[in-house]
Amino acid sequence: MNEFTRTEMLIGSEGQRKLADSTVVVFGVGGVGSHCIEALARCGVGHLVLVDNDTVSLTNLNRQSIAYHSTVGQYKTQVMKARIQDINPAAKIDTFETFVLADNVKPLLDSLGPIDYLVDAIDTVTAKLALAQYAYETGTPIIASMGTGNKLHGELFEITDITKTSVCPLCKVMRRELKSKGVPHLKVLYSKEQPLTPQAPADEKDGTADSSTASKRSVPGSISFVPPVAGLLIAGQVVRELLS
Repeated sequence: MNEFTRTEMLIGSEGQRKLADSTVVVFGVGGVGSHCIEALARCGVGHLVLVDNDTVSLTNLNRQSIAYHSTVGQYKTQVMKARIQDINPAAKIDTFETFVLADNVKPLLDSLGPIDYLVDAIDTVTAKLALAQYAYETGTPIIASMGTGNKLHGELFEITDITKTSVCPLCKVMRRELKSKGVPHLKVLYSKEQPLTPQAPADEKDGTADSSTASKRSVPGSISFVPPVAGLLIAGQVVRELLS
């Protein structure tokens, strides 16, 4: 008996070995990424590479698996690494506290050696496009999370090609930009749910918010049960493809 006994009952010893020998790179350790990474670790993926330059903040506590009052201020990658080590001490974990830009994606990924799967769980369009282009040019499997903010229905998420998406504003931008870059396809997780219009937090309404909070009117609202669903669905897609 070991920590992966129940998993091996479903996928067999060969499947478990495949996962242990796999390298998955996850960009973004937030609401989607942290839950995706934890699920991959609990499945026994042997090499996880975590890329995120952000630290845990108080507003992350409502949805991120690495966010606790005790971890506020710590690098998300380092908190996630500690969680993985507690789940699977045998896992190899590399972390990069790096802000992803169009010009640093290729050098970073080329430095890692063979990659079995890329997960894009970041918000920046330019970085998402750079990852998609890298994956297309190198033939690396990738799945990208589209918008999960301002939504209440995780059951409406689906995985499809970017060319088949609708409703989601981020998907519209990605379709246009990918076409201009000559990238014909991208596997994405997205939702047809119409996004809600976020309300101003109570502290902004009563004038007690600091200037940094009050200026972030474009920040989407979120809830505890939507981004995690997206992360788990992405992890499931990655694992099934690694096994096949």
